Amino acid sequence: MANSALLVMDVQRDVVAIADDGSGYLPRLRRAIDGARAAGIPVIYVVIGLRPGDPEVSPRNKVMANIVRTGLFTEGQPGTEIHDDIAPQQGDIVVTKRRGSAFSGSDLDLVLRARDIDSLVLTGIATSAVVLSTLWRAIDLDFGLTVLSDACLDTDPEVHRVLVEKLFPQWAEVVAVEDWVKAIAPQ
Repeated sequence: MANSALLVMDVQRDVVAIADDGSGYLPRLRRAIDGARAAGIPVIYVVIGLRPGDPEVSPRNKVMANIVRTGLFTEGQPGTEIHDDIAPQQGDIVVTKRRGSAFSGSDLDLVLRARDIDSLVLTGIATSAVVLSTLWRAIDLDFGLTVLSDACLDTDPEVHRVLVEKLFPQWAEVVAVEDWVKAIAPQ
């Protein structure tokens, strides 16, 4: 795990308010973050942020146009902040993206290359959005991948289940937070 990083993606106040189902998602994610820090694994937060006026949003992009209509993700608004329960600490990196994938419109690839990171551990909201799109891009960039199945969340539990049980295992190791934390714990 020496060349790994934990990505905590789109766990922003407005996103949590929409998706959190009361199942203990944030405490599980906090456990993964604490475990990564204890093991010396960098924690990188990825947030979506759109400039005021949304100059990066094309009306042809249905998903982004809908986001703009709902008023989500404008930089500087309280709802775009990382949720307090899993807030970054000094030394953590925060990357801002402009689209679904953590790599889209961000400097994530530059940050990873500068730190010689070749393996990613994916977490975030939503499984069918940022996690899926980041996984696909990371595959194309030849990163080793782990998905923490219970540190991902989706507004559609069935879609989440299909992704973590059927699709993701074809390209990534898929494990629960507790199993991962035990595997990386300093000896």
